[in-house]
Amino acid sequence: MCGIVGLYLKNKALENQLGELFAPMLIAMTDRGPDSAGFAIYGDEVAEGETKLTLRHSDESYDWATLAAKLGDALGCSIDWFQNNKVAVFKVAAVADLASSAVAEIAPEVLVLSAGRSIEILKEVGLPESIAERFNLPGMKGSHIIGHTRMATESAVTMEGSHPFSTGEDLCLVHNGSFSNHNRMREELKRCGIQFETENDTEVAAGYLTWRLQEGDSLNEALESGLENFDGFYTLTIGTRNGFAVVRDPIACKPAVLAETDDYVAMASEYQALTTLPGIENAKVWEPEPATIYVWERDQ
Repeated sequence: MCGIVGLYLKNKALENQLGELFAPMLIAMTDRGPDSAGFAIYGDEVAEGETKLTLRHSDESYDWATLAAKLGDALGCSIDWFQNNKVAVFKVAAVADLASSAVAEIAPEVLVLSAGRSIEILKEVGLPESIAERFNLPGMKGSHIIGHTRMATESAVTMEGSHPFSTGEDLCLVHNGSFSNHNRMREELKRCGIQFETENDTEVAAGYLTWRLQEGDSLNEALESGLENFDGFYTLTIGTRNGFAVVRDPIACKPAVLAETDDYVAMASEYQALTTLPGIENAKVWEPEPATIYVWERDQ
């Protein structure tokens, strides 16, 4: 099953309402994914040469202040940070690879959920409504967001196995479906330097896109290549610093619907998740075509 939702704001005046608009969309997908949920939100961007790290520890009382001090000493900079439940967001005056490597060396017990200038990933086990409340999703601001509700049919219910997955700077991916060739692709991508944290096939798809982008592809080119190399059935929604994209496999057996107005573009596995959006009654609504790439990006 699983449910996917995404919201990209074309009207910057709505950015203060992003979480408020998105929370009902995520909760509407509960029947498709009741065991865990997560989302990647883009906003509160740091300057070029700096990085936002989304860090997670299973203990909500983990000493983030001490880690921030140690990381700042190691990198020679002060660190701004804030905590949100079991997650902390560190703003670091260092490039992503250096900052992530320093965290791994100083605090190997801490999981790096995402790194980039804009992205923050928050995900947990539980009902979507409880996770939205836990992270104060309705109060969040930003330019765009993608989310996922999971029904684990082939693996254990864990936070690590929930979506979104991020394998590159400001890149994340959510997925409904299954890849049949993910084990082979995983080994090939490892040889190309892509690292994985889980056995989830969705993380392999994210890793593939990261690799293609590192090789110089545009997002559209990377997805075109993916259509040739992904074997399986899937609907994918991809988040980047500039925007988001949607693509379905050539058979398109997994459901998806898109809606666009002058103010936003929204995506969901079912139309019911879009009904709370303002102006949805006047939106252009359509089902994305098989093997067709839809990308919305803003200039930076």
